[in-house]
Amino acid sequence: MAAGSGGSGGSGGGPGPGPGGGGGPSGSGPGPGSGAGLGSGGELHPRTGRLVSLSACGRTARRQQPGQEFNHGLVLSREPLRDGRVFTVRIDRKVNSWSGSIEIGVTALDPSVLDFPSSATGLKGGSWVVSGCSVLRDGRSVLEEYGQDLDQLGEGDRVGVERTVAGELRLWVNGRDCGVAATGLPTRVWAVVDLYGKCTQITVLPHEPGFSPSTPIPTPPLEPSAPPEDSALAEQGTSRDEDFASMELSEVVSNAILSAYNGGLLNVNLSSPPAGEGLGSSCAATSPTLTSNDALLFHEKCGTLIKLSNNNKTAERRRPLDEFNNGVVMTNRPLRDNEMFEIRIDKLVDKWSGSIEIGVTTHNPNNLEYPATMTNLQSGTIMMSGCGILTNGKGTRREYCEFSLDELQEGDHIGLTRKSNAALHFFINGIDQGVATPLTPPVVYGVVDLYGMAVKVTIVHNNNHSDRLRRNNAILRALSPEGALRRAAPAAQAEPERLLFHPNCGQKAAITHEGRTALRPHATDDFNHGVVLSSRALRDGEVFQVRIDKMVDKWAGSIEIGVTTHNPAYLQLPSTMTNLRSGTWMMTGNGVMHNGTTILDEYGHNLDRLKAGDTVGVVRREDGTLHFFVNGMTQGPAAWNVPPGVYAVVDLYGQAAQATIVDDVEVTPVSEPLPEGNNQASPSSPSSGAGGSDLRFHQLHGSNAVITNGGRTALRHNCRSEFNDAIVISNRALRDGELFEIVIQKMVDRWSGSIEAGVTAIRPEDLEFPNTMTDIDYDTWMLSGTAIMQDGNTMRNNYGCDLDALGTGARIGMMRTSKGDLHYFINGQDQGAACSGLPPDVYAVVDLYGQCVQVSITNATGPMDNSLATSNTATEKSFPLHSPVTGVAHRFHSICGKNVTLEEEGTRAVRAAGYAHGLVFSTKELKTEEVFEVKVEELDEKWAGSLRIGLTTLAPGEMGPGAGGGPGLPPSLPELRTKTTWVVSSCEVRRDGLLQRMNYGRNLERLGVGSRVGIRRGADDSMHILVDGEDMGPAATGIAKNVWAVLDLYGPVRSVSIVSSTRLEEPEGTQPPSPSSDTGSEGDEDDEDEEHGPGGQDQVAVIPTTLEFLENHGKNILLSNGNRTATRVASYNQGIVVISQPLVPQLLVQVRIDFLNRQWTSSLVLGVITCPPERLNFPASACALKRAAWLLRGRGVFHNGLKICEKFGPNLDTCPEGTILGLQLDSSGGLHLHVNGMDQGVAVPDVPQPCHVLVDLYGQCEQVTIVSPEPGAASLKNTGTQGDMEKADMVDGIKESLCWGPPPTASPLKSCEYHALCSRFQELLLLPEDYFMPPPKRSLCYCESCRKMRGDEAHRRRGEPPREYALPFGWCRFNLRVNPHLEAGTLTKKWHMAYHGSNVAAIRRVLDRGELGAGTASILSFRPLKGEPRGGFEEPGENCAPPREEQPPPVLLSPSLQYAGAEALASKVQFRDPKFQRTHQAQVAFQVCVRPGSYTPGPPSAVLREPPDPHFSPAELEWVTKEKGATLLYALLVRVE
Repeated sequence: MAAGSGGSGGSGGGPGPGPGGGGGPSGSGPGPGSGAGLGSGGELHPRTGRLVSLSACGRTARRQQPGQEFNHGLVLSREPLRDGRVFTVRIDRKVNSWSGSIEIGVTALDPSVLDFPSSATGLKGGSWVVSGCSVLRDGRSVLEEYGQDLDQLGEGDRVGVERTVAGELRLWVNGRDCGVAATGLPTRVWAVVDLYGKCTQITVLPHEPGFSPSTPIPTPPLEPSAPPEDSALAEQGTSRDEDFASMELSEVVSNAILSAYNGGLLNVNLSSPPAGEGLGSSCAATSPTLTSNDALLFHEKCGTLIKLSNNNKTAERRRPLDEFNNGVVMTNRPLRDNEMFEIRIDKLVDKWSGSIEIGVTTHNPNNLEYPATMTNLQSGTIMMSGCGILTNGKGTRREYCEFSLDELQEGDHIGLTRKSNAALHFFINGIDQGVATPLTPPVVYGVVDLYGMAVKVTIVHNNNHSDRLRRNNAILRALSPEGALRRAAPAAQAEPERLLFHPNCGQKAAITHEGRTALRPHATDDFNHGVVLSSRALRDGEVFQVRIDKMVDKWAGSIEIGVTTHNPAYLQLPSTMTNLRSGTWMMTGNGVMHNGTTILDEYGHNLDRLKAGDTVGVVRREDGTLHFFVNGMTQGPAAWNVPPGVYAVVDLYGQAAQATIVDDVEVTPVSEPLPEGNNQASPSSPSSGAGGSDLRFHQLHGSNAVITNGGRTALRHNCRSEFNDAIVISNRALRDGELFEIVIQKMVDRWSGSIEAGVTAIRPEDLEFPNTMTDIDYDTWMLSGTAIMQDGNTMRNNYGCDLDALGTGARIGMMRTSKGDLHYFINGQDQGAACSGLPPDVYAVVDLYGQCVQVSITNATGPMDNSLATSNTATEKSFPLHSPVTGVAHRFHSICGKNVTLEEEGTRAVRAAGYAHGLVFSTKELKTEEVFEVKVEELDEKWAGSLRIGLTTLAPGEMGPGAGGGPGLPPSLPELRTKTTWVVSSCEVRRDGLLQRMNYGRNLERLGVGSRVGIRRGADDSMHILVDGEDMGPAATGIAKNVWAVLDLYGPVRSVSIVSSTRLEEPEGTQPPSPSSDTGSEGDEDDEDEEHGPGGQDQVAVIPTTLEFLENHGKNILLSNGNRTATRVASYNQGIVVISQPLVPQLLVQVRIDFLNRQWTSSLVLGVITCPPERLNFPASACALKRAAWLLRGRGVFHNGLKICEKFGPNLDTCPEGTILGLQLDSSGGLHLHVNGMDQGVAVPDVPQPCHVLVDLYGQCEQVTIVSPEPGAASLKNTGTQGDMEKADMVDGIKESLCWGPPPTASPLKSCEYHALCSRFQELLLLPEDYFMPPPKRSLCYCESCRKMRGDEAHRRRGEPPREYALPFGWCRFNLRVNPHLEAGTLTKKWHMAYHGSNVAAIRRVLDRGELGAGTASILSFRPLKGEPRGGFEEPGENCAPPREEQPPPVLLSPSLQYAGAEALASKVQFRDPKFQRTHQAQVAFQVCVRPGSYTPGPPSAVLREPPDPHFSPAELEWVTKEKGATLLYALLVRVE
């Protein structure tokens, strides 16, 4: 019971949450006559949930922030309940933002001392709560089918609780007793109400008399008029349908029936009852729960993972996330003829494929050894699985019904019945699916298999209250005279019955004007629950059309229209019709949805743009095609194979508030051409002639694929989070010369790669669907991009077409000729033989991969012009342009639309009238990479639409002078077609009016005042749109060289102003597109290295001509700067580049990371390949290279896709911008990795030669530039002291010294706040700067974020022999300057590492002395090498024992800073941060090198508050040394709390 967020998501992004429940209606007191008569106990306790506010003297409670919070709304009665008195509240206010609603009950917990939980179900210690139609005790369900569903109550409904004298809990709804909910209540209980979910305000009403203890029956008596009606119904028997037709029920009788129905005494079965059984027999059982042995329950013997509950009415599969089968349950007795066995799906999980299966079996459950799944049983079993029927485990009917059991949702009902004529029928949500098998054995048991996604089900009896509630409207409509007349209507009528709206409508809808008008009376408060249906089914060719009467502008989305197979009399109406998962076709926005899934994404006119007075209609034609109409114009076929007898549906959603049925329908014929933009018979919709072919997609497919539209449409689920596992295959083998053609209907720009198509000789039943079809290594031929692949291997490249270049609307066909050749057809044109020697009986196969999301089968075979034509290169210049001056603002051209006025020297454009004629142009052509940007200044909300922006080859001067816009200037930008024009409108990209892309970037309709929109022509001839400075990526390619920016001030956008400027003309490609002009790389923050020259930082120069990237590279790569800079311009992969020159020994080849995009994960991959790169067909990522490749990725080394080494060097995924990575071969063929000039050791030995350096710009890494090696670090021979230090630092291939350090100017925002705080404390110590290393080697931070970014391990090994020590996690290290005469490299190479806790007072003395003990040699660079020992070392400021004569004091060390930095050894000092004036505590310690053999390990001597570091043995946690010169000060450590 969790409140769902955001309301019901309809089409078009759905409206947001409903308006906040800011209190109930005015004057919402406790009701008439409540006054002082409420009395004691009628008020609410002042202590409430944290979001509740009380008013009206404690009688009204309101949950605050109802649009943001759904719980914390608990209230309790002020006094304990009195026996026999009903505590009643009225629901004043509900919102539609959440699921769930009011919960009510009692608790033994005293509210004066109660710690209020977030919801009533969290109450423990003697609490009984009614939630929905369940009763919970202390948060656990004790009764699942009780009373009326509280979630269905509306504003004004009353609900109460009563404790009887006998200690029973009773629920009262609108004055009616729902029976005993619980027994054994304590004598002292308080009423509890939870304003949960939708319920936001309640008011306590005066006490009502409770249940009389002397009444012998648990349900209230019927009204006087009910018994005769009840008895009359009982006498009807099996001929009830005939009797219904002649019934005339008065309003009084209808109310009596409803009263009896609510009281539990009337049981109406919508299916035929068993012979001899009527309503009279059911009236004898007045108990709400049927407990006799005759009740249909689950048998106690069941599958091994099944758990039964709820008196064996509920079955649940244990461990649903670990196991998917062994969930078979059967009924406790055989089914009777005409008896309905119905279950409700209570719980599903998303982990598995497949779902519930249901059927009958002749096997007695007492004697049956249950199989893992029921379809394994080879005898006596008939099961419905998916949308087919299986008999004895074998498929006998593949498509029994229109929708699949696998598509059902929680709450859906599935039933079956064996008719007296031995026919087996299945029912889904009460709708008969027809005869599944005509011959069913006479004795069968019901069986349910909780398989795959299905976890929990409950048997639904017809006398269950929840089921009665679900069918309440259906029964009342069936008993009404209107319903009886409809059922008894003669087969032939002289006059067709007039189309009206059915009176059963959505919760927030109303029907007026004698059924002709439907409206949402409170359209500004709610945006959904406005579903209305036609009163009867549509006849073939009959147009149902409505006129929009009223709109509101508060919400997004608008009217939706369609058809459904569901009878409105029996349908539980959803909040929005697109939530219905069966038998429904809806046009929503400009798409078409079938059973809640989009089947056409670009269809017809956008319904969201309609206005009051517009009309929409729908018709089912005799051939089963469904057509929609907008303002009388047909939009073309939207669906096929729609069954007859469908009802029209209108969803008054979002802005649509009222609609009226239009009688005089005048529509154009289907064949009439549509206006521009409508998609009638375009390739986006399969041809209606396709019905002549039996080619379909097979029901077996990849896990992410969905087959809809009668097998003609295939789409990939979760297209923005999944890019593969969506293979679909034809339902039969292709005949020779038969064309299998599909049309691309939907694409996304998130991935690289696109559709792959081909044929396979593998039967669908034998195919184990892989991730992608090119993974199959036998009997498969595929076209991927331009490559023809057989069995996963490339046979030939550069085939006549490129599938990756196709867009929406393109058609792809495959045909096997009689000679065994495979031909591909693009838009009807033969591309020639792709391969030959194909065997007969091959199946067409399509892989919905990457960008391709949805395709449909079409039988159109004629040649068709390709709408994706190349750009028009025959452009003209009006006159040569002079180079502009840097910083001069852009201007609008004086030629503009007739409604446009230019202001402020041509930098501001205002549309003075109307909604169109608002074209404006840039004054000059846009240069490469130049951005033309405007800011929205004014909106006129009365218009719909959006700003339109694009590029055009039409020079504004060619339009002629004059304010009128000149001859030929159209009213809107999509109509500008005299020269090639690329336009972005809303989220669509069009070229000369033809749709090129959908779902591009941010929707321009959502721009607000202050939003900025820009356009850029890229150096790769691509068009980019920028919204608020964010590049939306390439919108179109093949843009002409000479283009002008063009904008259309259309619809709501009334005025814009230019915010961009021209730039100085400069030759293209002369400057590398690096993020900073500083090409230097900061020296490594290597605490163990010597400095690299004065200043510690070297500049890196770009090599002028020697090294460059090869022209053969990944498809998303753009080369510049003389092919020395590589930029990935799209997606996250397809970014492989290779350096053209081979890697020779001793040559260090380096690249610098110029730019990172943090929206991706992972980063650059570096390595070498030994195959010739000139003709290599690069995969999407380097990791897919399966031969002759050695790669460094993350911290691993890979060979041909397999990891051969872990934890080598630093983590390349954490390299910041500015990092320089290099590869070098030594004389023996070993491949070395260099990071910022530092050799990380041999990554791969014996690399074959010649080899080429490969760089994969993957994930975060979007740009690299080839750079020269750092001076002094390029040669393996010139190592010297630095080389010794580097080798000393190398332990298990990891350097402690390595710290990612980009130049401060390159990334000023990435500084560490903790490092800055520690630095400010270190400055307060006033220590001489000469003690410390100069920047950038001065300091290194080991805070949580910094160490994780570097990938530091917690422990390292150092010295001879190696000894382990811990890194100073949580501290900041300030490296000390070491005297070079002491051969510090040798010391750090052979000595061990340890820590020494200190205090602030002793730091300066230790640094002046040069070591921890009273030594004579100074190791600091500004001190002499030798000197006289100093006196005055008697102060015990250190962790040193008191000095003795002629003997140095012992020094305490530890390999763990967790021990050495404990407060007992490193005292804390308080200081105030000079920057933020906050008080902190700080500690200091020293990191030292210790000579092996000079110290004695032992147990800890200090008494610690916390246990020491468990990584080290307690016997070796403390080191003690007394030797002079045994320690070398390495760094000062600071920790700040």
